[in-house]
Amino acid sequence: MSDYEIVCQFLSSQYEQVNGCDFYRDIFPNNENEGELNTDFSKPNAIYLYQDENKKMKRRVMLNDTWEEDYMNYIECNSMTLCGGLSYRGRTNKLENAQRMHALIFDLDGVGEKELDNIMYLTTMPPSQIRSIPMPTYIVASGTGLHLYYVFKEPIDLYPNVKVQLKSLKYDLTFRFWNPTVTSKEKQIQYQSINQGFRMVGSINGKHDTEVVAFRTGERVTLADLNAYCDKKENQVDINKPFRPSKITKEQAKEQYPEWYQRVVVEGDKRLKKWDIKGKQGYALYEWWRTHVSQIKGGHRYFYLMCMSIYASKCDVPLKKLKKDMAEDFLIVSKSKHSNPLTEDDMKSALEMYSREYYNFKIDDIEKLTDIRIERNKRNYRKQKDHVKMMNFVRDEINQNTTWNKIGNGRKPKKDIVEEWKKNNPDGKKIECHRDTGLSRVTIDKWWG
Repeated sequence: MSDYEIVCQFLSSQYEQVNGCDFYRDIFPNNENEGELNTDFSKPNAIYLYQDENKKMKRRVMLNDTWEEDYMNYIECNSMTLCGGLSYRGRTNKLENAQRMHALIFDLDGVGEKELDNIMYLTTMPPSQIRSIPMPTYIVASGTGLHLYYVFKEPIDLYPNVKVQLKSLKYDLTFRFWNPTVTSKEKQIQYQSINQGFRMVGSINGKHDTEVVAFRTGERVTLADLNAYCDKKENQVDINKPFRPSKITKEQAKEQYPEWYQRVVVEGDKRLKKWDIKGKQGYALYEWWRTHVSQIKGGHRYFYLMCMSIYASKCDVPLKKLKKDMAEDFLIVSKSKHSNPLTEDDMKSALEMYSREYYNFKIDDIEKLTDIRIERNKRNYRKQKDHVKMMNFVRDEINQNTTWNKIGNGRKPKKDIVEEWKKNNPDGKKIECHRDTGLSRVTIDKWWG
């Protein structure tokens, strides 16, 4: 018996199975009706993706009065459908258009009988217990793993800074839930964004030819419920301070931020401004990212391709070149061992990230999603030797060229030079410190620590 059959058998013996049509009505009870357009966005809508008869992915708004028919036509038995836990203003499921979070969803791959037993046991433990898990509202059997749905009693309004906080909350809880050999057979933790799409209940997992089924396992939750399980307090969502809009006037903005004012107010371009990648020529940053292809582990294959699209956006790589390069890298990363095979649909999904809205995707997020360490440039693109000279100049200016080593704790200047160099070059070697600072090897050895 397969892990999927074991999981479904156990869950069906303990909990009520819910059909896909009712499942999404419960999560998104307030979608618009067909033809209804609320200009005040009082009814943001869920948006899902489905594969049409030509194997192309299409977006569709989940409308209240046509949902039952749409579900039968586009979702049921479809081999590729995706939907997340957010509702959006407008007709596209971009994060910038996300207005409310109805459910926070987590993905656990590689779940069999032992892992499921452990998960259900951990849901009975209090938040103070290490690695305990809050009881999900729904557990969905997706093929080789589970999707844990935490449906909120009241949808969370997605103010800009709340989106950031929810991302930190999800990363924190993902680390807590994904416990290799305990809750998952997979060794690499997979972090996902808050608007990640998941295979829809009632559709077919085309990779394994299994139906995606849902079981009602618990009650709706609040942010306070999930905050209680955060390992780090700073990753909790502050529900009392949702948003503080800027109080600066347009006149003040025009004077203080003339470039922004011209672009946003005068030209009406409200999209994120593209990074100015200093010191990079042509497609260098994009090609640098591709050098990591052989380091990608199974659970991070899709996110490598996704970030490949992001770097292509940053470097203005033509879409035609990106598609050709991604097809090459796809063949490499798809060989990484994992319980879920990588498909061409995953590659097509990754190409959707070739968009201006992802220009400023953060390095920290790229590291989380791909499990690739990216070294930061701490020297503002200066060579080490020039950077040390600049730091020494700043030091002398601050201390008015006095005997600065007598200020503070009285440390000797050569000791400080060595410590400063080591701070700016954490992976540096003594011979490099000697070349950059001019200090003797004896002095460096003395203060190296």
